[in-house]
Amino acid sequence: MNEQHDPGHGHSPAAWTAVVIMLVGFTIGTIAFFFEVAWVVWASAALVLLGWITGGVLAKLGYGVKGPRYAPKVHS
Repeated sequence: MNEQHDPGHGHSPAAWTAVVIMLVGFTIGTIAFFFEVAWVVWASAALVLLGWITGGVLAKLGYGVKGPRYAPKVHS
């Protein structure tokens, strides 16, 4: 059986950081939308955008799946 190499599928520090920041922004925005606090909704939208940018910057710095600073963990 031919074993294929796992490309990572986002299991990198860059991806995890981006997703955590975006989840926090989305959660805050959802709660603010429920309580009708418009400025917090827009601030959380900016936080989601900041998470996306942070993930891209970290990937460019080498913390992405194919980056030199990323060390994948061995799956057993």
